[in-house]
Amino acid sequence: MKNKLLTKSKFLTGLQCPKYLWTFMNEPETIPEPDKITKHRFMEGYLIDDLAKKLYPSGINIKTDDFIKNIKDTQEYLKLRKPLFEAGFMTNNLFARADILNPVKDGKWELIEIKSSTEVKDVHLYDVSFQKHCYEKAGIKIKGCFLIYVNNKYVKDGKIDPSGLFIIEDITREVEQNLIGINDQIKNIFDIFSKPNCPDIDIGEHCTNPYECPLTCVCWDHLPESNIFNLYRGGQKAWELYKSGIMQIKNIPVTTMLTEKQQIQVKCAKTGKTYIYKEGIRDFLNTLKYPLYFLDFETFSTVIPLFDYVRPYQNVPFQFSLHILDSLDIKPIHHSFLASSMNDPRKDFISSLQNLLGDTGSIIVYNKAFEKTILTQFALTCPEYSNWVESVINRFIDLLQPFRSFHYYNPAQHGSASLKAVLPAITGAGYEGLAISDGITASLQFLYMTFGELYSQSTSEQEKKIIRENLEKYCGLDTEGMIWILRKLENICR
Repeated sequence: MKNKLLTKSKFLTGLQCPKYLWTFMNEPETIPEPDKITKHRFMEGYLIDDLAKKLYPSGINIKTDDFIKNIKDTQEYLKLRKPLFEAGFMTNNLFARADILNPVKDGKWELIEIKSSTEVKDVHLYDVSFQKHCYEKAGIKIKGCFLIYVNNKYVKDGKIDPSGLFIIEDITREVEQNLIGINDQIKNIFDIFSKPNCPDIDIGEHCTNPYECPLTCVCWDHLPESNIFNLYRGGQKAWELYKSGIMQIKNIPVTTMLTEKQQIQVKCAKTGKTYIYKEGIRDFLNTLKYPLYFLDFETFSTVIPLFDYVRPYQNVPFQFSLHILDSLDIKPIHHSFLASSMNDPRKDFISSLQNLLGDTGSIIVYNKAFEKTILTQFALTCPEYSNWVESVINRFIDLLQPFRSFHYYNPAQHGSASLKAVLPAITGAGYEGLAISDGITASLQFLYMTFGELYSQSTSEQEKKIIRENLEKYCGLDTEGMIWILRKLENICR
């Protein structure tokens, strides 16, 4: 136990899953590297921390590169009675470092934690509770506990205003409630990672709550490909089936209460055959008006808005692909837009789109709620486009509809109606082999290519050229793939 130090991150890990905690402490080399989304979230968190600390302009930043020196420096800076950033304390094999300690009357301090979320979550309360416990064990008197988090209603207008971007909420009472029993929790966590063998913990909802566990790929690998967690909107029912020993969809008992769509999915899993409801597909096809415009957007979002009239985490469009067809039997005409500077791309994006969409014909998108939201948000920023945006949205036809309605369902979709699942299932073609094969990668690649300095990312001109080519291929496949899907649906109904 002498060399086992319990930090707040390990404490939170232990509360979520003893297996992950034991592995983290005893076999850290077996834990996969954080994925690109997690790494990006970390980088955004660092930016938020730096900006939130500007709310305390007289604050002193204590260096963290030397663990022992950070603890020693903290003791010296405490005497100055100024806001302290990254003050570190270690006592009884417990260690915590405060985002902000703010001095108040009677020699006491306010404990302030910074989060990049847009609300107070339970995990934040446990986080701050552990810190308060640790600091008070070290002799620091904490008067109140606060959480700084992001105000998602803030709209950038000029230079970022930290007082508008952040909300400061008093969580003292909730933290005090969480401190009840914390000594037993800490003892239990020390017991876990000092055991000689890893605890045998089955998968459960804790695997993704409050965070996605990096061991999921290991702990879930016993499940077959078409497992009950692919059950369409299975939710709690899927967990009940799993706990009763049922792993595969095809083995779900006939006595199980299922929705109509779930019944279709189970039947397809048992037979291996595709379900087709031709009348429903025909009704969908009859809504189409030529020429057809197949449209797809790519967007990025940042916690700190980069442009005026943008909120935190708001999706900003930077790319579109558009295929135009006068008839399903001819070769489509392809157009695209991809932003090429650090300027706000939205007006150029919309202007290019406006020149191509014409006044008549169906605009086919996949999951129209997304494109509709992007256009509606733009119209709020630039009201002069409102009438045009409304006319475009009224022409939207959602290709998701026949698949979400289960008018077509292939067991290869594994319960999903997403484009990434439907395209290979119905056409045999997919995104394999593409350097960029999903929207998150597209978003991050564009973000790092264009605003790399913000994230300490360096991209050469040659690399930028390759990224742009890869983005064009990926977004182009989204709209071309919709044409292939529509042709398949037409053939089914002939």
